Amino acid sequence: MRCVTCGPRCHTRPAYLVYLCMGDMLEGDSSFAGAWSDHHGFLLDVAYRLLGSYSDAEDVVQEAFSRLLRSDLDPIEDVRAWLVVVVSRLCLDQLRSARVRHEAYVGPWFPEPLLGAESSTAPDPADVVTLDESVRLAMLIVLERMSPAERVVFVLHDVFDIPFENVATMVGRTVAACRQLASRARRRIEEEGAAGRFATDPQEQQRVIDAFIAACANGHVRELLPLLDPSVIGWADTGGAMATVAQPNVGAELVAERVMSFFGAPSGTTLVSRYVNGEPAMVASRGGEVVAVLAITLKGGAITRIYGIADPRKLAHVKRALEA
Repeated sequence: MRCVTCGPRCHTRPAYLVYLCMGDMLEGDSSFAGAWSDHHGFLLDVAYRLLGSYSDAEDVVQEAFSRLLRSDLDPIEDVRAWLVVVVSRLCLDQLRSARVRHEAYVGPWFPEPLLGAESSTAPDPADVVTLDESVRLAMLIVLERMSPAERVVFVLHDVFDIPFENVATMVGRTVAACRQLASRARRRIEEEGAAGRFATDPQEQQRVIDAFIAACANGHVRELLPLLDPSVIGWADTGGAMATVAQPNVGAELVAERVMSFFGAPSGTTLVSRYVNGEPAMVASRGGEVVAVLAITLKGGAITRIYGIADPRKLAHVKRALEA
């Protein structure tokens, strides 16, 4: 992430040390310190939903505050609104640039998963995105398939309730155009069969995940098949390393065979249930090393989608949280 006082990305230091670095430089600047305290968490929530990457969201929020630091706060009537405008425009620019890279990527481009804090030694919740139904991996994956403008308008208006009049100024579109973009985004979500912001029953999802883990631990495909919808889709983001995932696997038998080959007992992989992005999911480890995160979507108690994230670059936050 980028320290607003040091400039370069601070790869070797954890986030809290970067924040302390900034705090030392801003000691005595109560206005800026208050803005950081009051708005940093909200901006991180916005940026993560817009970008699907926690590390990129951190960078964007840091950049927004660095611009605020270089500005005169007195004429700014609403500091939070000012920061949201900056963050949104930075995210829109990044999404447009990333779209070109993603099109050349082998296989799907899935978001960076976040592990929910489960112990007192886990990262400070103030430094982690608020995990609710709007950041379920299934939701973020649909957002990845939207145009940059659709994604920004939908997130700002439908998730954060920012009026279209304000959103229009952030994305450089008319109010009418923003309404159309939001409408198209909602249709995309409806087409995924997941109205209501992908609302799900956590207890039902946990029951299915426990059964999924048990089937893989036993190495029995026949135990896995009843959990899968006949038209289930399984797809993985491996960082472009495996051409075999350029297209999704479709159908219960094929998906079950693929799952068992990668995560069944013979593979030496261990699956554990953890809350990922605010919902029950699975973390896969092999030889004590995290190798993947698996998320599912359900319909009628059966799994309709299995999303695997195995790109090592996108598992950094999960690994840090498990080591805490």
